[in-house]
Amino acid sequence: MSDDELSDQDLLRYSRHILLPEIGIEGQRRISAARVLMVGAGGLGSPAALYLAAAGIGTLVIADGDTVDLTNLQRQIVHREDRLGEPKVTSARAALAGINPHIRVETLHQRLEGAALDAAISAVDLVLDCSDNFQTRHAINRACVQWQRPLVSGAGVRFDGQVSVFDARREDSPCYECLFPEDATPEEVRCAVMGVFAPLTGIVGTLQAAEALKLIARAGTSLCGRLLIIDALGMDFRSVRVPRDPQCKVCALPAKTAP
Repeated sequence: MSDDELSDQDLLRYSRHILLPEIGIEGQRRISAARVLMVGAGGLGSPAALYLAAAGIGTLVIADGDTVDLTNLQRQIVHREDRLGEPKVTSARAALAGINPHIRVETLHQRLEGAALDAAISAVDLVLDCSDNFQTRHAINRACVQWQRPLVSGAGVRFDGQVSVFDARREDSPCYECLFPEDATPEEVRCAVMGVFAPLTGIVGTLQAAEALKLIARAGTSLCGRLLIIDALGMDFRSVRVPRDPQCKVCALPAKTAP
């Protein structure tokens, strides 16, 4: 059996996806062959990882330098109380193995930056930014633009969330820098200080997984060029257009040659 061929067990496990004409067997093959990097195994990364694993993503690389803390359990649903003190990546891998032991999970117990971030992004097909700070988001964006890797970005604090897709493979796609210029980044708002509504992180992370799977399977229309804004307190969803900045100091630069 070739690497991209689905077994009888796969056909049964993923049958509800295969039944969708927008995905079908070819789309599921792409999902099962994909290599995805998820930066952050917290509130956003938890639901994203669970759904990517359940959907049969081929390889999921999870990067996070933190350990499981009691305050995480209010919203970081991939972790358990009996894993307090463990690296989040180890805890997440254990949970995903219970859902789908047939996928490959690679863990990086570190804060990805510099050459390590560049190498990790160059070796995958798609990136999910589930981090919680602007410095990391901008670093991820720069690497994704340089290696032309699609980026699914999410954020959530208090009752407010947002999701977007930045696809450097498309000439008309903006990047994260176009939307939030680094030299004009607002003051950092962290969950630890401001609080966060637990289901909001589930909504945002699940939407990130949905966008990632659609991109990989080549199904539907992505959020590329749009920012989805979520008000969980009023339960209101709206999207706004995000144009590419022709003077952007990141995506106006030439891309690297993919390995």
